[in-house]
Amino acid sequence: MKYLIVGLGNPGPEYELTRHNIGFLVLDALADKIGTSFSLSRQALKAEGKFKGRSLHLIKPTTFMNLSGKALNYWMKELKIGPEQILIITDDLALPFGRLRMRAKGSSGGHNGLKDIERVLGGQKYPRIRFGVGSDFGKGQQVDYVLSNFPQEELDALPLLIDRAMDMALGLATIGIDRTMSQYND
Repeated sequence: MKYLIVGLGNPGPEYELTRHNIGFLVLDALADKIGTSFSLSRQALKAEGKFKGRSLHLIKPTTFMNLSGKALNYWMKELKIGPEQILIITDDLALPFGRLRMRAKGSSGGHNGLKDIERVLGGQKYPRIRFGVGSDFGKGQQVDYVLSNFPQEELDALPLLIDRAMDMALGLATIGIDRTMSQYND
């Protein structure tokens, strides 16, 4: 069985440690764990490896957040993978910092990257991990907030949270979404 795991974010060093790039950060850790590394490929940085007999294809779209569906669409076709074999990892303003939620389907919640993925897939039925980044911003400051770096207190907490998100992603591939959700969602 093969899976396509997509971390949402924006390419470039200026975005590396921003809230919007949590998907990229989780995939970097996941690539390390399965002993692979990313290289530039079609519309994404791509890595692949095995975990407990499952083939994992990891992509970090280079299309920027609002066109994430473009890279997803290309790699789904290339790998001949359906929506049930993908996992999207993204930031979520509606969840407090550090709260992680896995879902088999759901709305974009206003997230432009997820909106583009819904457009490409023609619906909302695809697995995702929503990584809470909080919503400590004033009116009209949402873009500045998600594109700002994590403060030191949150950076210090990230390694354990990223490990948990990584375990959730690996759970999808090994024990399935239902068991993973019951084990990790609170």
